[in-house]
Amino acid sequence: MDQGFELPLYLDLFAVFLMAATGAIEAIRRKFDLVGLLGLSLATGLGGALIRDGIFLQSGVPAVVRNPQYLYAVAGAALACLVFGRRALLSERLVALVDAAALGAYAVVGMEKSLAFGLDFAAAVLVGTVNACGGGILRDVLMREEPMVFRPGQFYGLAALLGCLTYPFLRQSLGLPPLSAALGTILFTFCLRVLAITRNWRTAPVRDTGLFRRRRPSVHVLTARGKTGLPKAGSPPGGHDL
Repeated sequence: MDQGFELPLYLDLFAVFLMAATGAIEAIRRKFDLVGLLGLSLATGLGGALIRDGIFLQSGVPAVVRNPQYLYAVAGAALACLVFGRRALLSERLVALVDAAALGAYAVVGMEKSLAFGLDFAAAVLVGTVNACGGGILRDVLMREEPMVFRPGQFYGLAALLGCLTYPFLRQSLGLPPLSAALGTILFTFCLRVLAITRNWRTAPVRDTGLFRRRRPSVHVLTARGKTGLPKAGSPPGGHDL
């Protein structure tokens, strides 16, 4: 994979704008004031990038702080949500659709920046997935909710993970140009997330799987020695004959 390639800045700003918009929409739905709306938009839009650059890559001052265009993207998303379609913003499905588009974009950005930094494939997938889900995690935590990525649900973290795997597959295996592979990954992740929502594809809680289900004692085990486990008629509570 060509390590010298760098994704266009507008793709990164596009991801920030969409993710910040989900924070702004949630702030409006919950009747936050202007400070709350801007704060939630900022945390949601830039949270994943700050985790990526500040914790994983540690490549100096995070890009979202060095370049003011990221802050402009957050402010633009908040303003757009304030001005346009306030009634439509009350729809939870709209939040999910915008979030689905941002998920794929941020997965691509996180993967590409990690590979350009010199991380191996597995580490780049980890960083890309966290980059995609980090803003949503911060948004949910600030709203005192269990993060969506940790709950059984409609392929949120799984969609981000598959998006991170799709991007290098399109570039290496199919030989697509980097930008085409990026756009294809965004489209794939978006469609997967939308299909999961519309068709109600859901992950199951771990404790509901076969590994955690209690097994009832077998009747054959209890009767192997001629005992059923039940006291005979006329026997004392201990179950032994006098």
